Amino acid sequence: MTDTDAPTPAPTVRWSRPEAERTEHLLVLLHGYGANEDDLFGLVPQLPDHLTVAAVRAPLTLQPGAYAWFPLTQDPATGELGAEPAPVREAIEGLHAWIAAVRGGFRTVSLLGFSQGMAMATSLLRLDPEAYTCTVGLSGFVVDPDRQEGLGDLFSRDEEVARVRPKVFWGRGQDDPIISEARVEAAHAWLNEHVDLMKVVYAGLPHAINAQELGHVGEYLQHTVPRG
Repeated sequence: MTDTDAPTPAPTVRWSRPEAERTEHLLVLLHGYGANEDDLFGLVPQLPDHLTVAAVRAPLTLQPGAYAWFPLTQDPATGELGAEPAPVREAIEGLHAWIAAVRGGFRTVSLLGFSQGMAMATSLLRLDPEAYTCTVGLSGFVVDPDRQEGLGDLFSRDEEVARVRPKVFWGRGQDDPIISEARVEAAHAWLNEHVDLMKVVYAGLPHAINAQELGHVGEYLQHTVPRG
C-alpha cells in the first residue's frame, strides 16, 4: 500500500457517554476555526438528554490545542476569506467517511456546527441529504462552489437536497464581525432554496452563542429528533 492509498486516520472524538450507555440518537458537534473538540462541549448539559453527543476534532493543527477543518485564504483585493478546493474536499470527505463508519450504531444522526463547523455540517448534508434528522448551523456559512472553493462536482446532489428539503436551524449574531455580509447573503440564498429552514438572528450577538440561542437550539432538537 502506498502513502496515497493509506486510510485517513480516525479523528479524535470526545463522547458525552461511554459506549455501553449511548442512546439511539447521535448529535455530531463540529467546532470552528482555531478551536478543538472541547470548545462546544459545554453546550451538552443544555441539550436534550436523549442525545448522545460526539464532538469531533478537526484534522488541521494550527498550533497546540487549536485546529481547523481547512486552511483559509484571503483575497488581497477585497479581504474576503476563502479556501482552496483540495483541503476543503479532503476535510468533507474524511468526516463523511467517519460518520458512515459509526452511524450503524445509531437510529438517527444530526449535526451541529459552529462557524467553519457550520460549513462542514451543511457540506455533509449536501453529500447525503436524507442521512441527517436535522442540521444546526451557528454563526457560520455554506461552502459556495462558485467562489474560491470550486467544488461544484462535490455538491452535484444539490437538486436532490432541494427535493428532500432537510430540516436546518440557522442562528447567527447581528453583530458578528467574522462572517462577512457576502458570506451571510450566499448562505441565506442557498439555505432558502434548498432546505426547510428555521432562521433566527440575535440582536447584539457577536461571533458567539448566547443563552437565548442555546435555548432555541435545545428546543429545536427536542422537537425534531424523536425520543425512543
